[in-house]
Amino acid sequence: MANSGEALHTSTLAQGGAEHEAEPAVAGVLTAGVFVSLAMAVFIAILLWKKVPALLTAGLDKQISAIKARLEEAKHLRAEAEALRDEYAKKIASVEQQAAEMIAHADEEAKALVAKAETDAAELVKRRTKMAEDKIAAAERAAVNAVRARAADAAAKAAAAIIAEKHDAAADKALVDKTIAGLNRLN
Repeated sequence: MANSGEALHTSTLAQGGAEHEAEPAVAGVLTAGVFVSLAMAVFIAILLWKKVPALLTAGLDKQISAIKARLEEAKHLRAEAEALRDEYAKKIASVEQQAAEMIAHADEEAKALVAKAETDAAELVKRRTKMAEDKIAAAERAAVNAVRARAADAAAKAAAAIIAEKHDAAADKALVDKTIAGLNRLN
């Protein structure tokens, strides 16, 4: 037997290079691995007896329900956000349409104002032209009347000078007598 122990020792050295000692055992069967296994079994039995798995599953269930509630809240918030986005998109479209209508209305008003200004300017030019023509005509009439008055005055003075030269008191007496005689016939 001593040879077999040496052989085992030699083969152990050849394989790993280190000696392998036997594990201590109680009653030949209870080794360290068996004690660890028994301790784990007792530990698991205590956990089951104290209902630790039920507590763990209850805690996990609470977390799952809280996560589900958060997800539902997130879905609700997303739906509200999408509704707000759609509402603001409609408002923006409405505002853009109103702005376009306001611009079109302003263009129409500007065109109407330009047309009115053009007609007013044309009427003003016509009135001013008529006023100028009336002033020119009045000035012409005044000039003609002034020329006529001067001509009449000059003619009267010339006639008076001619009459004064050619008619004396005797010619005047004959003219007056002739006129008086003509008056008697008319009656």
